[in-house]
Order: sequence, then C-alpha cells, then structure tokens
Amino acid sequence: MMEDAVLRANRGFGEWELRNLASWLHGAGKLADVAMIRLLPPRAAPAPRGMNFDTELTEAAMTKHLQRDMESIQREILALSGMVEESIHRARRALLERRLDLAAEVVEEDSEIDRREVHVEEECLKMLALHQPVAVDLRRIATVLKINSDLERIADLAVNIAERAQALSEYPDMPIPSRLERMIDLATLMVRSALDAFVNMDAQAARRVCTLDDEVDRYNCEVIDELHEQMETHPHLIRAALHCFSASRHAERIADHATNIAEDVIYLVEGEIARHRHDGIHLPREEKSAWRSPKS
Repeated sequence: MMEDAVLRANRGFGEWELRNLASWLHGAGKLADVAMIRLLPPRAAPAPRGMNFDTELTEAAMTKHLQRDMESIQREILALSGMVEESIHRARRALLERRLDLAAEVVEEDSEIDRREVHVEEECLKMLALHQPVAVDLRRIATVLKINSDLERIADLAVNIAERAQALSEYPDMPIPSRLERMIDLATLMVRSALDAFVNMDAQAARRVCTLDDEVDRYNCEVIDELHEQMETHPHLIRAALHCFSASRHAERIADHATNIAEDVIYLVEGEIARHRHDGIHLPREEKSAWRSPKS
C-alpha cells in the first residue's frame, strides 16, 4: 500500500493531495522519508558569501550618487558664500561712502539669499534621508548645514549695516571712525578665509581665523570708546553716534559667525568639536603644543 502511494505521488497529484499524503506517511520509516524527498521540490542552495552582485552594484551606485550630491551641495554653498561676501562689501561702501543706492541693493538681495539658504538646507536633509551617510560624509553634510545658517545670519548683519548707512545719510557731518572701516575689512577677511579653509579642508587655516576674532573685539572696544568721546563733545550727534555703534556691533557679530564657520571646519577635518573650548584647540599647531605643555 505504501508503494502504491509513492507511485501515485510520482504520477503528478496536486500539491494539496501530495502534502496530505506526506502527512499520512509520517512515521512510516525510511519509505516515508523517500516519499517526502520525492514529493517536495528541492531547496535552492544559498548564494556564496560575497557573491551578491546586485547588492554590491546597488551600494556602488548609491555611493556614486552621494558623491555627486555632495559636489552639487558644495557648489551651492560656495555660490551662496559669494553672494554674502558681496553683500558685506556693498554694505561697507554704503556706510563709508554714504551710498544709498548700494544700501538699497543689499536690502533687496537679502530675500534671494534667504531663498538659497532654505534650498541648501532642504538638499542637505534629502541627502541625510536618502543616503544615510556616515563618518566624514556625515560630518561634511552637518558642516554644510551649519555654515549655511551662519552665512544667512552674516547676510542679515550686512543688511543691518546697510540700514545704519541709510540712517547716517541724514548726518553728513558725522565722521565714521577709521577703526570701524578696518574692523569691517578684517571681519570680511575672516569670512573669506574660513570658507577657503572649508574648501581646502585646512584645520590650521581655520585656527588662524579663530585667532583673529580677538583683534576684531579689540577694534570694537576702541570704536565704542571713540564714539563715547564724540557724544560727550558733540551732543547733537548722539543719534548718529548710536547708529555707528550699531554698525560696529554688527561687524563684530560677522566676525563671530566667521569664527563659527572656522570651528565647524575643525570639526569636519578632525572630528573634534571646537566650540566653547578653552584648552588651546583654536590655536595653530605649534602654539597649541606650547599651550598644553606644563609651564615651569
């Protein structure tokens, strides 16, 4: 009877009938094992490890797409930085030359800078969701996000300086402190140098930017002292002096944001967060070694 069952199984019963038959033969010894082997289709052998070509090709394609997107986002952040630097330059000229037309251009262009800042942020978030980057790729995207935000704030500060220039146009006899001009120039240099350090992945250049912030702060204090003297000797220029004071404060904040960008570059290159540190991490390599060595 068992032999007949095996023969019927070989003649092509339906799958449901065959599985019932296999259950009926369960426990019948070796003949049942033979029947099960003949009834059930053979299981495919697992693919050898390391031979999953489809997965490897997919990962390679994803890596290629990530690099392409990284190059695209870097071009966009550099284009944005160029617009921001131009805004600072125009705001400086508007303040020193009493150019209302340049001040109006700075204010008008700010909306385009804001639009680009939002676009860069959206692209970065898409890259994080689609590619799930790690290590240096993740640090680079995080750095771009933070630099993007700092650039937008720098552009806002350039607008503030342009607005102070518009207000000072009503006081043609108010002299602009010479230190304020040098302060704006140094802050602009810090922004440009920080972005160059980002492009070149140069942590030492970023550290040199950080050391310039103290000089900008010194200029700011000197400008404030000079304006105090003017207000005491020329009370009719108090309002004008307050506008200059605000412009000086905005320039000092631009330098602070440039320092933030430089600190982000240090993080990108070395993987070490440099903000709020007082252990010499901002110093160039040779000065940092001296800072950390025990003093006799």
